[in-house]
Amino acid sequence: MHIEDQPGAPLGVTVEGFDHTTASAADIRTLKEAVYTKKIAVLKGQHLTPEQFLALGRRLGRPETYYEPMYQHPEVPEIFVSSNVPENGRQIGVPKTGRFWHADYQFMPDPFGLTLIHPQVVPAQNRGTYFIDMGAAYERLPEELKKEIAGTRCRHSVRKYFKIRPHDVYRPISEVIEEVETRTPPVVQPTTFTHPMTGETVLYLSEGFTVGIEDENGEPLDEELLERLFEATGQLDATFTHEGIHLQTFEKGDLLIWDNRSLVHRARHTTTPEPAVSHRVTVHDERGLYEGMRAA
Repeated sequence: MHIEDQPGAPLGVTVEGFDHTTASAADIRTLKEAVYTKKIAVLKGQHLTPEQFLALGRRLGRPETYYEPMYQHPEVPEIFVSSNVPENGRQIGVPKTGRFWHADYQFMPDPFGLTLIHPQVVPAQNRGTYFIDMGAAYERLPEELKKEIAGTRCRHSVRKYFKIRPHDVYRPISEVIEEVETRTPPVVQPTTFTHPMTGETVLYLSEGFTVGIEDENGEPLDEELLERLFEATGQLDATFTHEGIHLQTFEKGDLLIWDNRSLVHRARHTTTPEPAVSHRVTVHDERGLYEGMRAA
């Protein structure tokens, strides 16, 4: 296994010669350390079946099955499928996922540490995923803004981007909303936390899932504070030219692993979509989301 920094990019490493079936425990530790410190690892030459992809995920930790069945792979439910390519006339997975800034499972009480993506059908032109390093984003905040958010907490919810399921089509929207709020009620997490693997301070919020901010006593703060944080981190930049935004490209045979604690990401979609299919496995590692939170 050979690991080297991605040239000309602040984030990411490329990994050559990795085989999850023969990798030693030391190899796995080295790979995970690269993910935690460089945020994204692009494993080259990975042509895996769904079963092999899940097996790779299990080498890194405990996979989390997505809670909504319509996203699940029909044979390997632990795999989340994003696809706009029907198979035998049947929709597998969900198209147009992730068209907003978010960290995976940020709206759940126990988010996982690592996300793995294995592209299956790669767009010819507009390929890639946008990322923002929220550890670096916190460091770039003005000192006054850092003081303003010290001790605050954010509320996260799936309500803004919950996708209507096939069985929801003829249901009253109020009934669907009530189910969403009951099944996945908003969760509260610190606005900043200490990354348990690196010790860096991470700003934990996203335009897609963060719906409110409150002080240490639980009193709501002005939503304008959230808007300033979204603006400062680049999440309101429709041109994707903000200094904090990184476009990670990939090709067939690549497998991406990233640090879900400290990165927010957004899929790259265009008005004229190309065929695209990706498989995702998400993994709890050895620690909770942040120091002081119970481990999964």
